[in-house]
Amino acid sequence: MSQEPRIYILFLFLFLSHGVASHRVPDSMQDLHPLLQKMAEEIIYGRYLNALLDLIQFQRSHGWMAELSHKVLAYLNSRNVTFTIPSLQAAMENHLEQRLHQPQKLLEDLKETDDQQFRTAMKCLLEDKKDVLDLEDVVIDLGAIREQALQSPGVNRSLFVITLERCFQVLNSLECVEILGKVLKGSSGSFLQPDIPEKLPRHLPEDAFKNLSAVFKDLYDQTSAHSQRALYAWMTGILQTASNATDDSVSWVSAENLWILGRYMVHLSFEEIMKINPVEIGLFISYDNATKQLDTVYDITPDLAQAFLERISSSSFDMRNTSTIHRLGLLVCFYDDLDLLDAAVAQVLLHQMIKCSRLRGFQAGVHKLKASLLDIATENQTLNETLGSLSDAVVGLTHSQLESLSPEAVHDAISTLNQVSGWAKSQVIILSAKYLAHEKVLSFYNVSQMGVLLAGVGTQAFYGMDRRDLLQVLRSTISLHVTDLSPTQQQGILRKMSEAGDTASGIVEIQGAFFKEVSLFDLRREPGFNTTVLKEKELRRSQALFLYELLSKVTRRPEGLLSIGQLVKGLTCSHIDAMSVDSFLTHFHHFENNLSLLSPYQVNCLAWKYWEVSRSSMPPFLLAALPARYLASVPASRCVPLLISLGKSRLESFVLDSHKKNSVLRKVQQCLNNSIADEYMVDIVGNLLCHLPAAIIHRGVFPRAWATALHGLRHCPHLSPEQKAAVRLRLLEQHGLPQNWTAETTKDLGPFLVLFSGDELSSIATKFPDILQQTASKMAGTLLPKEFLWAVFESVRNSSEKSLSSAPSPGCHGVVAPSSGDIFTLAEANACWAPEDLLCTEEHTFTRSVELLGAVRGFGQPQLMTLKEKAVQFWDMPSYWKEYHIVSLGRIALALNESELEQLDLSSIDTVASLSQQTEWTPGQAKSILQGFLEDSGYRIQDLKSFHLVGLGTILCAMNITEISLIKISEFRVVLARIGTLLCSTHVLAMFKTKAEVVFGDPTKWSGSVLQELGTIAAGLTKEELQMLDKDLMPYFQPSAIKCLPDEIFKELSAEQIASLGPENAAAVTPAQRRQLSMLQLQSLQRALDGAKTRSWLDTPLSASPTRTAASGSPPGAPDTWGLWLSSPLLVLTAETVW
Repeated sequence: MSQEPRIYILFLFLFLSHGVASHRVPDSMQDLHPLLQKMAEEIIYGRYLNALLDLIQFQRSHGWMAELSHKVLAYLNSRNVTFTIPSLQAAMENHLEQRLHQPQKLLEDLKETDDQQFRTAMKCLLEDKKDVLDLEDVVIDLGAIREQALQSPGVNRSLFVITLERCFQVLNSLECVEILGKVLKGSSGSFLQPDIPEKLPRHLPEDAFKNLSAVFKDLYDQTSAHSQRALYAWMTGILQTASNATDDSVSWVSAENLWILGRYMVHLSFEEIMKINPVEIGLFISYDNATKQLDTVYDITPDLAQAFLERISSSSFDMRNTSTIHRLGLLVCFYDDLDLLDAAVAQVLLHQMIKCSRLRGFQAGVHKLKASLLDIATENQTLNETLGSLSDAVVGLTHSQLESLSPEAVHDAISTLNQVSGWAKSQVIILSAKYLAHEKVLSFYNVSQMGVLLAGVGTQAFYGMDRRDLLQVLRSTISLHVTDLSPTQQQGILRKMSEAGDTASGIVEIQGAFFKEVSLFDLRREPGFNTTVLKEKELRRSQALFLYELLSKVTRRPEGLLSIGQLVKGLTCSHIDAMSVDSFLTHFHHFENNLSLLSPYQVNCLAWKYWEVSRSSMPPFLLAALPARYLASVPASRCVPLLISLGKSRLESFVLDSHKKNSVLRKVQQCLNNSIADEYMVDIVGNLLCHLPAAIIHRGVFPRAWATALHGLRHCPHLSPEQKAAVRLRLLEQHGLPQNWTAETTKDLGPFLVLFSGDELSSIATKFPDILQQTASKMAGTLLPKEFLWAVFESVRNSSEKSLSSAPSPGCHGVVAPSSGDIFTLAEANACWAPEDLLCTEEHTFTRSVELLGAVRGFGQPQLMTLKEKAVQFWDMPSYWKEYHIVSLGRIALALNESELEQLDLSSIDTVASLSQQTEWTPGQAKSILQGFLEDSGYRIQDLKSFHLVGLGTILCAMNITEISLIKISEFRVVLARIGTLLCSTHVLAMFKTKAEVVFGDPTKWSGSVLQELGTIAAGLTKEELQMLDKDLMPYFQPSAIKCLPDEIFKELSAEQIASLGPENAAAVTPAQRRQLSMLQLQSLQRALDGAKTRSWLDTPLSASPTRTAASGSPPGAPDTWGLWLSSPLLVLTAETVW
């Protein structure tokens, strides 16, 4: 990236400047081409965009000669219009800036172009080639302009609107469709509002209609339900007209029309589907691309799918023919003709049903159908005989069914089993054990056959492998599955690799995220790294800090290091400061391309560097990383580029302090004048939409902008309670109470359903249970409000089949017990089951659903106790439980008391690792798990390997000082980063710190990479050790370590050390720690939060710059005029993007 990006459109003043420099001015203007005269007239009237379009047209038609610039200038003089070069430049910049920063004005300009100018603009937009306009000494890169225009917020929307309004009257329809496709690709579907189809032409040539329909099909998933319905109406209106069907009894839906509709075929009504001529549906199914189309109808409902299946059945196709089944796509997920079905056909159906996981909802029905087909497929044959032909239906097999399999059967079916997705961890454990029981020895060949089942291999088995076999594993395609192993298993592999003494060769072979498990200690022992070796490897920040420092000593070219994206994590402020101006500006794009990998501290350092070396071209979002006054001093004339730059960034990733964030938002509000008037401004604010105050959301977003704003708010993950309340009020004002909503409204507002009360959601649960359940499914993994979960729970209970047990447990008479289908559909809403309901769970339901229940985060102690009692009821006492039983329990295991935990077989570290994933153990429970593992495995503390330490995880926090002292340093040093993620007590962290001293030496000599590696262990430092740390090391504490520092020790940090914490660590300071600080320390903390320079002389108190008054609030060293900032108003359009 150059310091001063080239601005191509300013060619007008450049080539006229060339004319002024010439001594020869023609006497007559009669030989000036009319198109150039027209261009000059556009310049005279200030229509510079029109002038550009005229010039492009002239150059393409006639070419350009140097003498033409003299003639154009002479023509301007002959019209008594005198331009000096500076005045022409200023006029052009002002005009073009307004058009790019006010896209509505750009739209108006495009509306006022004549047909030839408009045609030229559309042709420029249409072309894919890197089009360059060569005007002798001046080159205009039209390709770069086009690419940037299509990515510019607001501008893209203007191009879309003008294309809709004028293109079909001026250009060929096929060209207009292609242009619409290009513009829409950058819109994420937000341009396709429900009113857009009304503006589409109703009489398009057939090819153009098909192509435009294809564009809408490609954007189907990004289009709202209301817009889908409107686009469907537009498409069907044209198709019905073309079909000439006058009789309602004759369907307009032909085979070709179904193909044109594509995914929009799911919007056909049940009645319309049932009227389709059997010949036409048969012809459609016979198309080669029919299967591909039916594979994409993810949102089809059971009723419509059944209707399509019925019509296909009414044609000449045999629904039990293998060829027909292969053509059904996702319709196969609703296949219901099971009477007298042959086992072979059932197996074919099961194979085709692999794709059913793509359906949006209705998965409980799919599972039920698979279970029925599984029963049919195994009739008259044993499970051992049919295992390899059951496809992914094998995921439905219970523990007892899997246990009944022979090792030979698993071996013979491994090519199927190793590709199946959806296995539970407990199932993988059983199948892996069966496979290895047949193979006897764990070799490279055996491992290479296991695929997804590799996760079931025990850590001890990996550790027992021959090192040469492990090396082959790392070099082969099976290494892709190594990333899916648990940290314990991965450490088992690493420990084996390091035992031979030559770790370098093994480390080199490790790719992807697995490399993050390599210890800093091992990296320090093996310094023979280069940039080539590091490609395709993910790095922890501690690894990156060490490796960048190491490689920077031998690689003098920073681009060689920065091009390895992950290495930017290791860039320190010292490295940034040491870069020359040219090097920094030239290679800044490496930072831009990897901003998500940079810490807030690194972003702050980049911002200061840019401010110091080239503030006039500084990407505006970086101002938010500087003290608040720098952003506050940006003048109103620079607001739009500031909003665009901030809107493209993720503000929450580098502005962590709430007070500073509020100051940034005050500037944003000032720029917006507390309102968003239209959809163009929504485009401009981008991600800032998620941070706007509730008052603006409620009253400041104008009705014209609301639909577009709502589309953006859907993707905001962390709205505040006040923002949510404002959104809810707007929705109620616009759509009324949920009881009056349509299906389309409910779908479109899906992510916002969590904002409504249980009473408001009850009508949705009754009217649209499927939509509610699909919405909940999409939000899996997020913390959902209890009232929303209750609504989901009620919708599932009301729509599920009510069947009482034939032999209910005592106390369960008349109780509708949970079914496996209900449990699957409910997901986190299972937290709503009463303990009494769970107590009535039947054995087949519990065994099929235990892992789903164990993953529910909302279960309280009474529910967990009930589920534990069911486990004891069905599996016997804990002493009889096998590893897969314990692994499958998840959070249910938290209900085991100390006595029950002591009964478990904890001889396997993998079993212990599954328990240590839970973080809610009491000290007594954790101690029982630790003692149980030591007793059952026969290990003493001093015998523990590194992978045992990783597997124990949070259980390590239950160790006493004596036990910790017994851990071998040789094992401890390679898992420091893992142990450093634990939130143990202060005295335990202090003991870990003591052991870390043996590894890395005197704490006062630790480097940034060591502090980063240690994580929370660094919180075990004494106050004397902390006070002796160099202030420049403070940013390299992990935030978790800062939080773990005892209040009475944290207060011993000097004001200078606190000021050097960096924004992220400063934001981690707890309220209790803050209360212990002196006024001077609090001021230092505020400086760190604000992103101030740690060297105070570089960040003097705010004062006026030489060319601005004190009232202007210009930061020290600000440019003489903010007008220089961004180099040109056209940077947004023509320069490299800054984000």
